[in-house]
Amino acid sequence: MSVPLSILDLVTISEGSTARDAIAATMESARLADRLGYHRLWFAEHHNTPNLAASATALLISQAASVTERIRVGSGGVMLPNHAPLMVAEQYGTLAAMHGDRIDLGLGRAPGTDMMTAQALSRSSSDPQAFAGSIYDMQGWFSETGTAHSMAIKSAVSAGTQVPIWVLGSTVNGASIAGQLGLPFSIASHFAPDQVDDAIRVYRESFSTEAPTAQIDRPYVMAGINVLVADTDDEAEREFTVVEQMFMDVQHGRSRKIQPPMHPATLAGQGGGNQPMLRIKAVGAPDTVKAQLEEFVQRTGADELIITTYAYDSAVRDRSLQLLADCWF
Repeated sequence: MSVPLSILDLVTISEGSTARDAIAATMESARLADRLGYHRLWFAEHHNTPNLAASATALLISQAASVTERIRVGSGGVMLPNHAPLMVAEQYGTLAAMHGDRIDLGLGRAPGTDMMTAQALSRSSSDPQAFAGSIYDMQGWFSETGTAHSMAIKSAVSAGTQVPIWVLGSTVNGASIAGQLGLPFSIASHFAPDQVDDAIRVYRESFSTEAPTAQIDRPYVMAGINVLVADTDDEAEREFTVVEQMFMDVQHGRSRKIQPPMHPATLAGQGGGNQPMLRIKAVGAPDTVKAQLEEFVQRTGADELIITTYAYDSAVRDRSLQLLADCWF
């Protein structure tokens, strides 16, 4: 039943702290995750978000790779419509040249922000065909020749790096694209729980090894899940109110940094708690969380889990990572 555990980090900025503080705390957590045996550490791309410092994913990946030795480091993901594919190939090829075979490139079609900010990022088409074509070209730039498949443009820095590409998604549409391209699929079930079972089924049913982009010989699913482990169930539920407040702020159009935890009853009195988008979670003491994770793996057949842990105090996040590693690995 045990599957690899990976980490998705959004580099959260707590009230009273700065982006610099958040990045420093994230790098300490990266060192810990590397020692504990987590499989991957991915950084998500977000923009115009006051409580997240995960915007320049390639820079975060490079720094995390430089302070770790074993763990794979990558993007979860690069929102491809915000970027020129050649630039992405050059950046991730450079990362692979610097840090070796530990770099992953997860790609998504969403903007990772609001539409006004997307326009400021010179956002291009998110059409599935354009997305697939960009992946095909990037694979050419990562190949031994370093040449795009659709044009005679070479990338010396990425040639031969063979950086593995993942498709990110939260719906059956994204799952179908990942399957048809013959690529591993990372499903954002940690914030989009409604289509999880259908999306995974569609991915497996549509998976093709005949696509020119195919890089694996069988479907591979990594599923996202919110996790908070503490010494007791009650303590974990209290700490989990941090992310519940964050999602409540989004719903109410409120812009603020990550807030301290509060008693769950207090949050419920403010109209928060039990967020529908956070239904897929494992929160509690180690034994509680282990059972919840095993149940989720059993339900989905996921080949790997990627956990997201939000905390006001980075020491709480690190404690959660330690407790989870102790009961899982």
